[in-house]
Amino acid sequence: MKNLFRALLAVAVAALIVLPSCAQPQSETQTSKEIIFSWSEDIGPLNPHLYNPSQMFAQDLVYESLVNYGRGGEILPGLAEQWEVSSDGKLMTFQLRQGVQFSDGTPFNAAAAKANLEQVLDNRDEHEWLGLIQEMDRVEAEGESTLKIYLKNAYYPALQELTLIRPVRFLSPKAFPDSGTTAEGIKAPIGTGPWVLADYSKDSLAVFKRNENYWGNPPEAEQVTVRIIPDGETRALAFENGEIDLIYGSGLISLDAFKRLQDSGEYEAEVSPPLNTRAIALNSSRGATQDLQVRQAIQHAFNKSAVIQAVFYNTEPQADTYFSNEVPYADIGLQPYAYDVDRANSLLDEAGWQRQGQGTRQKDGQPLTVELSFNATNNADKAVAEALQADLRVVGIDLRLLGEEEQSWLDRQTSGEFHLIFNDTWGPPYEPQAMMSSMRAPAHADYEAQSGLPMKAEIDRKIGEVLVSTDETTRRQLYEEVLTTLHEQAVYLPISYSTNIAVFHKNLSGFEFMPQANQVPLSKLDKA
Repeated sequence: MKNLFRALLAVAVAALIVLPSCAQPQSETQTSKEIIFSWSEDIGPLNPHLYNPSQMFAQDLVYESLVNYGRGGEILPGLAEQWEVSSDGKLMTFQLRQGVQFSDGTPFNAAAAKANLEQVLDNRDEHEWLGLIQEMDRVEAEGESTLKIYLKNAYYPALQELTLIRPVRFLSPKAFPDSGTTAEGIKAPIGTGPWVLADYSKDSLAVFKRNENYWGNPPEAEQVTVRIIPDGETRALAFENGEIDLIYGSGLISLDAFKRLQDSGEYEAEVSPPLNTRAIALNSSRGATQDLQVRQAIQHAFNKSAVIQAVFYNTEPQADTYFSNEVPYADIGLQPYAYDVDRANSLLDEAGWQRQGQGTRQKDGQPLTVELSFNATNNADKAVAEALQADLRVVGIDLRLLGEEEQSWLDRQTSGEFHLIFNDTWGPPYEPQAMMSSMRAPAHADYEAQSGLPMKAEIDRKIGEVLVSTDETTRRQLYEEVLTTLHEQAVYLPISYSTNIAVFHKNLSGFEFMPQANQVPLSKLDKA
């Protein structure tokens, strides 16, 4: 995804909150109604219409959507109480909830909603990955509480994509920049959500106060303090020392640390149902991974079950396909790539990669060396990378590990400068439609992984067709054809179906896992 403009959160404007820096850790003034949470990255400028470096969990605290994603994919009321989709699927009419205010007191109404969505449409190229934005034609406001969204074509997942954390949530019009375009930044993160960003110190902490203007059920806690701790082991130690109340997510601490905390019996430790696919993308247009047989050999050489046991302590089920069979349209009977070292060696022999002894294979005087890029702060990905490195060494592939800071890793996904790169799927509500829509543009590693395939244009055409199809039989057939092709071309190495883990002190109550992987249940927690 393109590099995004960073906004300055410390700009004070009339009628907007002021964000003073924090000189001392908030824990020194901690009250019984404060929840202390930790994250590995700075929360970012929290522009609701843009992406990284803003962290999704924090955007979700401040901003809300027209409709919400419930368990099992149920579409629930949000800022819209009711909605209707026309018979041709090209018009969605929303009746907005009345009496809602942004946290600065500005009314949320049809005009404000229209202004926000038009900001997104004015920056349409930034959102090429999202089918809804490409299909959205125009937005109209009727009176105070009726919002109409007109589509170019029928788009079956439109409501599902309106539940996303970004880019279709709503910023107070008073927080729009003087330039008038939120693509250039925002004055301050002002939403209708249950939390208000009250204090911020870059790369250190962020303090969210309860939104006293909130229209819905207010959070039990009065304040959430987010401490930025890049290192997982440091985070686990801070938790044991009572400096953090909750650890929530995937990869924020090692699973060794999770198991130790779980086995101690001193804390609550839980694992969510499967959410998305932990996977590695293999670049079909660069280096040795251009060769289908090399990609297939990597699939067969990886001992996933050993990784599931040794790295994940069986907290994640093994993944053999890029989308799990629980994802709509994905249960199509694809044949897994079995762990088979002999088959991997045979494929590499057939591809002309020769080996002497136990060394690295060579072809035309070049070693079979490939790189795997990963986010250096993600402990789980690092452990998987090391296991894959050992397994590929057995079949003569030299895998070099490249741990980078998150933005560099994300930039590499977009530029295509990788052989292998961690590229998890996005989980609900993105699968399969939004995830597959994004494959058609160079926004993530998916496009680059597929870019060398001779049938890439055909894959993109079929994805475009399936998203606007109104016939269920046609839709299923197109999904099956695309998913089968991607599986046979071995451009994804699925590892496991990821879960979120949670560890929290026993004085917290109200905990539950959230329907979307990038949500954190901070609004539900109470502290004794």
